[in-house]
Amino acid sequence: MADDTHDHPWLESLRGQFVVFDGPDGSGKTTQFHRFTELAEAHGVRVCEVREPGGTAIGEQIRDLLLHYRDDEHGEMAPSCEMLLFMASRAQLIAERIRPALADGCLVLADRFISSTLAYQGTAGGTPIDDIVQVGQVALGQTWPDLVVVFDVDEATAAKRLNPLLDRMEQKGADYHQKVRQGYHDQAQRQPERYLVIDARAEEDVVFERLLEAMANKSRG
Repeated sequence: MADDTHDHPWLESLRGQFVVFDGPDGSGKTTQFHRFTELAEAHGVRVCEVREPGGTAIGEQIRDLLLHYRDDEHGEMAPSCEMLLFMASRAQLIAERIRPALADGCLVLADRFISSTLAYQGTAGGTPIDDIVQVGQVALGQTWPDLVVVFDVDEATAAKRLNPLLDRMEQKGADYHQKVRQGYHDQAQRQPERYLVIDARAEEDVVFERLLEAMANKSRG
């Protein structure tokens, strides 16, 4: 079992940094997100937690639309529409919470960010990656993540973990989610200096140990 009481001096280097936990549905990233937040705070690092989409009053309304819109009732939402809605939520989150927290020396820890849009609406949904990046430059300005941690899991393992009450994004099928996974791998290959890929197929204590080891090594350069 992971021992969260170990000393981790490298956590100090995360003050004023912007770190994203991301990965396919069913990867266990949110569990690791909460465990890592608790560890950082226990070591005196102030953490600003944000989630995507959402995190602001405007963003939560967009989240409800994105996750609960019924394609079968209202017509299929175009991938470009999805992308722009995610970016609108993200722009508000950057302005209202992320930039002020970074300026105050907090570690900003995000549960999903533009890396999700690149994987879901980009690689899996067919929206050109260059288009997403260009819109992202408007929405994010200069505030891009310092590090993206991808929790990698195969489709069979992910399917076993998903809540039976699946949201709209989780209902898109095995082929779509295989493309999503590939999208994350593509991003990590393009920017290895800004990405960590963690094998998340094991039980959560093992994954947490892998996470801490990888982040410690990353902090040492």
